[in-house]
Amino acid sequence: MLRYKVRELLAEKSFVENRRITFKELCDVSGISRQTLTRMVNQRGYITGTDTLDKLCAYFNCGVGDVLEFVQNDRIENILLPAK
Repeated sequence: MLRYKVRELLAEKSFVENRRITFKELCDVSGISRQTLTRMVNQRGYITGTDTLDKLCAYFNCGVGDVLEFVQNDRIENILLPAK
């Protein structure tokens, strides 16, 4: 499963720039809709287009690998279902 690291990137950019950056600002500057960003952050398995990834990479000045993380399905299950 792919996991988007938008919150982490936003927190890092906020720290580096020493200011609070909101989702609204990210939407306004990048041109990505709030609905799309919310789904990327909150909805597991959400699929977005390459244009959205391109906009995120341009905004954060990073590569696709910084925006996305591959998480093994068995790792997800181990996190969600504690061992007996």
